[in-house]
Amino acid sequence: MSITSFRARFSTGLLATSLMISLGACSGDSDDSAGDGPITIGISLPLTGDFAEPGKGVQQGYEAWAKIVNDNGGLLGRQVELTILDDQSNADRVVADYEQLIGQDQVDLVVGPFSTRLVVPAARVAEEYDMLFVEPAGAAKEVFEQGFENLFYAAPAVANDHYNHLAEKILALPADQRPKTAAYAAMDDPFAQGTAYGLKEKLEAGGIETVVDEVYPPNTTDFSGIAAKIADAKADVLVGGSQYQDGVNLIVALQQLGYQPKLAAFSTAPTNPEFAAAIGDKTEGVLSPTGYSQDAPYPSNSEFVEKFTAQFGVPPEEDQANGYTTGQVVAAAVTAAGCAEQGECQQKLIDWLRANTVETVVGPLSWDETGKPKGAHMIQQWIGGDIKIVLPEDVKEADFLFPKPAW
Repeated sequence: MSITSFRARFSTGLLATSLMISLGACSGDSDDSAGDGPITIGISLPLTGDFAEPGKGVQQGYEAWAKIVNDNGGLLGRQVELTILDDQSNADRVVADYEQLIGQDQVDLVVGPFSTRLVVPAARVAEEYDMLFVEPAGAAKEVFEQGFENLFYAAPAVANDHYNHLAEKILALPADQRPKTAAYAAMDDPFAQGTAYGLKEKLEAGGIETVVDEVYPPNTTDFSGIAAKIADAKADVLVGGSQYQDGVNLIVALQQLGYQPKLAAFSTAPTNPEFAAAIGDKTEGVLSPTGYSQDAPYPSNSEFVEKFTAQFGVPPEEDQANGYTTGQVVAAAVTAAGCAEQGECQQKLIDWLRANTVETVVGPLSWDETGKPKGAHMIQQWIGGDIKIVLPEDVKEADFLFPKPAW
């Protein structure tokens, strides 16, 4: 029998969304004892607030992973049950959520939220309880400078390395074609700034002058001032350290001023399914780093795409893949260690991941001692009304388009 149940709970006067998923065969004689009952996994996600859009995508990835695992017999022969709380994109709230999940609810395992701003405080709680902490979306370098011994980032590369392939491509252009100036606008967020400034560092080292460098608060909606500075500077390259809505709002403001960069790159926003319509379908040539492609030839990816699409009615994007990959990493460790519960088992899971590579829908993942993955992101570009891999050359789906057509 398949069971999906939803619970809503109030805590300290605020609504927290709690999602319980158990999708396997049920038996009247089963109990909740270790080794017989479900493996419980606690998660806090930003389902409302600044990061709600990507947070809901990660939630779908976790849900898809749980369903596929349970349909295939579970982990260690036990069904997987998820408890998902809404941290409302608030760092204090995410701490309270993980305290509740680990200390009060006594879940067997925890996995991470979305956004570096939430991952760091959440990981501190997990480490205090000696819990494994695999996270889907804390890519800023700050995450790996905390000294965490329990953390693993389930993606190919950290934020500062997302644009490595693009930097190499730009700097390899013939001197008479290479951009001369660049403008940077980044949300005051470690991930968003990390992606933008990782590229900035490399382009400046290659002789491309920075003519605008703006950082804006996460709740910024009016980009007219920043857009005016960029347009006045006539920068050849535009780099947005964005999440989603901020990236859209900046592009719309620049469109209204008639500014036309030769190259435009935004972290996260261009991969969102709503992006094209939000900027008037003027996407041609817009770039974004990505750790995931629906067409990637990794063994588990075809099953993920097929079953995710059947479950949700649309194919997965990067946020959904990040959640799914996190589940795959945890499952590999649990399967290898033969356990999942709080206590001594957690160190076995951590030690196994430190020493091994895990095959995932984003490719093989391995980590250094800080939990940083040892890979690089692909570069996607909108070509002919679709977003395609253009870099690196050995996995490209289309040729790199430069300069960017007008938007």
